[in-house]
Amino acid sequence: MPNPTALKFAWPRSRIAETASWTVQLRPKQPTFGSLVVVCKEPVTAFSALSPQAFAELRDITIGVERLLKAMVDYQRLNWLMLMMVDPDVHFHVIPRYEGVRHWDGLTFADAGWPNPPALTEAVSLDDGRLAQLAAEWAAAWQAR
Repeated sequence: MPNPTALKFAWPRSRIAETASWTVQLRPKQPTFGSLVVVCKEPVTAFSALSPQAFAELRDITIGVERLLKAMVDYQRLNWLMLMMVDPDVHFHVIPRYEGVRHWDGLTFADAGWPNPPALTEAVSLDDGRLAQLAAEWAAAWQAR
């Protein structure tokens, strides 16, 4: 059973990739195009409490996330934020950063905070259909890498 953080971020509709210890998901609210959450599946609320397996898998997840986002978003910077104030399960918000805008499925995604810290409250909300569509497209790209 996924933890509350994975469920909050629309698992399984938003799922792109998964390992034994991690799930990679699209954020339903996109402060920038391609914003993700990487959620640990272990029942831990402290980064230091991760198992050796989870730490080892995080390396491969990081490589996969960076490759996917470079190919799909062409980011200029990538912010990995561990903001566990509301959702205590170990997880990262991965925010691609770029100057200008990105377009997908008739939507426009600006990086409102560029070049400063990300503006997380200014986001494009994906409805369930678009969320599932984009997650499926990116899951296929993840598998093809």
